Amino acid sequence: MDFIDELRSLATRISNTKNIIQTEEATKNAMVMPFIQLLGYNVFDPLEVTPELVADIGTKKGEKVDYAILRDGKPIILFECKKSGGDLNVNHAAQLFRYFHVTEARFGVLTNGLMYRFFTDLEQPNKMDEKPFFEFNILDFRDQDVEELKKFAKSAFDVGVILTTANELKYTRLIRNILGEWMTNPSDDFVKLVCADLLAGKRFTPALKEQFSSITKRAFQLLIGDLINDRLKVAMTPEVTSPVQSLMINEPTASPEPVAVVDTKEIVTTPEEIEAFHIIKSVLRDSISSKRIFMRDAQSYCAILLDDNNRKPICRLRFNNVDKLVLGLFNGKEEEKVSLADVDDIYQFTDRLKATLASYN
Repeated sequence: MDFIDELRSLATRISNTKNIIQTEEATKNAMVMPFIQLLGYNVFDPLEVTPELVADIGTKKGEKVDYAILRDGKPIILFECKKSGGDLNVNHAAQLFRYFHVTEARFGVLTNGLMYRFFTDLEQPNKMDEKPFFEFNILDFRDQDVEELKKFAKSAFDVGVILTTANELKYTRLIRNILGEWMTNPSDDFVKLVCADLLAGKRFTPALKEQFSSITKRAFQLLIGDLINDRLKVAMTPEVTSPVQSLMINEPTASPEPVAVVDTKEIVTTPEEIEAFHIIKSVLRDSISSKRIFMRDAQSYCAILLDDNNRKPICRLRFNNVDKLVLGLFNGKEEEKVSLADVDDIYQFTDRLKATLASYN
């Protein structure tokens, strides 16, 4: 299997077992060791992966780090583990900080088996930074995250290459977090800055602050929606199938709905639809490559399709009314509409979604 396929396989196993793993030791055995093995390191060779590597640090004797990956007998990556789902606050990485200081390792990893936080010494040489430069979530990762993770694999490991991008990764993540906060809760200074020309010298009164905070938040949402729609424009273009082709294709089809010529500018892909799309890809990725699952938005509903084929609907997201979310599930040609209290309720229909997917094979 390719690296990403092995990651998906591990992610599926962890997703199915994470709730029954209650201790740090179980987390190491069931989650962290397979992750290290996946990177190409032999976890059963103490000359390559040493568990509980011991060092005397100042007045502290017998300090241990959970795992140390070695090259030529010297640590290159240190792992500190917490129990599955445990808090990864930097205050819980005291041993990792101390051990990082007295070894030649340039990278420290703090993990709870689900999230892996990678640290180095960008701020001060030989002193581990308090903020990670890269985070990897085994249950929610993108192709870009996989490419960064590959740099830590045994076959590709190069300190210089990783450090070259570490600084950019760190500040990219921090800036993204700031922008995300501005989108959901724009600060007074930010609102004042973006609206300065619009106010034309007017005093930024509390009333104007409240008015333009709401407007700024809405403008962000529209901007993101427009960008997404531009990316999905091809996917939203209806397929044209001739009557002859229809007769030749022996596949289950969705119940037809009236088709109208629509100005795609009127179609807005909402954050709830995007979240639902990612949930559906996540629950189906152990059955099929997520690259074969597509979203095609329209005015009345947002279709989730197999192979971008409107004759292979997986489900429909009827989320136009955010106060009443409806999921369209398929059993053959018939669509069953079920109400959702929250987007996360989609997880309850995993078996139905998989059954629909299997019907096309």
